[in-house]
Amino acid sequence: MKILKLLSIAVVSAIFLSACGEKKKEKAEEIMEEATEVVEEAVEEATTPNIVEVAAGNEAFSTLVTAVTAADLAGTLSGEGPFTVFAPTDEAFAKLPQGTLDDLLRPENKAKLQSILTYHVVAGKYMAKDVVAMSSAKTVNGESFRISKRSGNVMVDNA
Repeated sequence: MKILKLLSIAVVSAIFLSACGEKKKEKAEEIMEEATEVVEEAVEEATTPNIVEVAAGNEAFSTLVTAVTAADLAGTLSGEGPFTVFAPTDEAFAKLPQGTLDDLLRPENKAKLQSILTYHVVAGKYMAKDVVAMSSAKTVNGESFRISKRSGNVMVDNA
């Protein structure tokens, strides 16, 4: 909807440009440039996938997507960010003791699952090069985890 409004403004500005004197044309051209930038930014935002969409598009995170859905966190993680998720893969979930995941996915354990999942989320956008330089990170559930380097690998707590 925002894109449609901005495009309408651009069209009206273009019509206005053709009917104006030189000074007004210059001002209208400035307005057109600004409107174009805003439209381009809005289009980019609309087409950039959020964390949940990225995870859903990668088979290695199917268990995480199931857990995020069960914990009702999909909306939160799809909202205002940015967020960095230290996302456990299906392989990591498979290493849990048998029955642990099934137990966590039960509706009565939703709060516990939310706490565990939000422990893996940090507010802000951190690339791998940023994480390597960090010694800890504060998660959105309020706790912090340690970040260390061992044998050339980055370790988050013990993982």
